[in-house]
Amino acid sequence: MKLAIIYHSAQGHTEYIARQILRGAVEVADIEAHLLRAEDVAKAPDRLQEYDGLVLGSPTYLGGVSGPFKSFMDATGRLWRTQALKGRLAAGFTVSSLPAGDKQSTLLSMFVFSMQHGMVWVGNPIVPEQHSGVPYDEAANRLGSWSGLMAQAGHASPFDSFVPGDVKTARMFGRHFAQSLQRMVATTSAEESA
Repeated sequence: MKLAIIYHSAQGHTEYIARQILRGAVEVADIEAHLLRAEDVAKAPDRLQEYDGLVLGSPTYLGGVSGPFKSFMDATGRLWRTQALKGRLAAGFTVSSLPAGDKQSTLLSMFVFSMQHGMVWVGNPIVPEQHSGVPYDEAANRLGSWSGLMAQAGHASPFDSFVPGDVKTARMFGRHFAQSLQRMVATTSAEESA
């Protein structure tokens, strides 16, 4: 089972979270995961057909995806016309420097993009841990996002910009997506052999 984490990252913060998602995904047996820069995929979008699942990642700029990420989305028009990505799993993540930063609208644009391609959206089922007494900065899903992964970056280097809870959430999110992909492929295989 192959999954691609497709991202744009201008300063390295979104790439850092993409790498944490990858770390969580490859913990799951029989999962092959790849990091793909949105700019590269925009040049050859047909390669997306090699993957069973796509995790989409962009910083939030002015309430939406970045320009390079939008260019990647637009480059998939041929695939949309033939519904070549139909039935694949999809999920999204975003990073901004503020706790809210209108990240929800970025995730919604990824969701709509995925729905138009006929993909199946995987949300973020991680219960915010601060409600069980975990310190806020160490809590998984501390920003309380259910539609996808949200992370908040400081203004330091990517390695020093994230609180431990956001890094932990990214790994858990990657593991959850990979497990969902594993279940979907197993169910599809069982139905085909029945």
